[in-house]
Amino acid sequence: MAARLGGMQQPSHLSSESCAPSAWGCACAPWRARRGFLLAGSAAAMGLATAPVAAQVQVGGASGLRKLVPAETLEGAATDQYQQLLAKARAQGALAGDSNPQLQRLRAIARRLIPYTAQWNPRANAWRWEVNLIGSKEINAFCMPGGKIAFYTGIIDQLQLTDDEIAMIMGHEMAHALREHSREQLAKNQATSIGISLGAQLLGLGDLGNAAARLGGQLLSLKFSRGDESEADLVGLELAARAGYNPQASVSLWRKMGQATGDRGGLEFLSTHPAGPERIRELERNIPRVEGLYEAARRG
Repeated sequence: MAARLGGMQQPSHLSSESCAPSAWGCACAPWRARRGFLLAGSAAAMGLATAPVAAQVQVGGASGLRKLVPAETLEGAATDQYQQLLAKARAQGALAGDSNPQLQRLRAIARRLIPYTAQWNPRANAWRWEVNLIGSKEINAFCMPGGKIAFYTGIIDQLQLTDDEIAMIMGHEMAHALREHSREQLAKNQATSIGISLGAQLLGLGDLGNAAARLGGQLLSLKFSRGDESEADLVGLELAARAGYNPQASVSLWRKMGQATGDRGGLEFLSTHPAGPERIRELERNIPRVEGLYEAARRG
């Protein structure tokens, strides 16, 4: 998200605050009540009000099971956990300041992706998107419910990611939030533990809503199904292509991931995002579906 948003004014709440410098440029200026990179999610708010063409990848409808967990409750719990994570990183001097080049790079990519998210989930129009960078050798990145994104420097540096490859990761993680995979997984887990039958869903709505608030701290440890991962791959592929990022980068990215698995087994991100040959083949099958979007974005 860059060329189309180059003229967008930075929100006033991103103004700098004075603080002591750190190895990350600014250890405390990035931390505010609603800190970091906040953008309205709607295309209209970003000056991109043109209607998008129909989705090109095929992933089916979102699971109705997710409705057992109130979206507002889960997004609130995610925001709380995200703020706690940032506070810990800040205390350790590991939270990148607004002037950090890698963070600026991530935010520029996010600006290009966000206008295309509401097509997959209308709630994204109201999300307060945030993008932050944490200094760590860990190969990891995520997008929590409500649009709370974090990258670790390890995934950028160790895999030597291009902008196109970063866009594929970011699109993939955004897709998990847009398709509400965490919401669905929590509903499944809690429905099982509380002993609710799917044929009598209404009996457990209150319990599940309370459970969603209590289990917000588990969001980063949820493991998505193979189907969820495939959906996130394809939706992320389309998001990135619409934003003008080369869809071929999805293949080079997962080849790098596969090499990282072989070289440094046991990585947290790769344990939940297996980089097998079938994953790459499915991406290759779907690249032709989005190449037209990519070319149109480049021309536009």
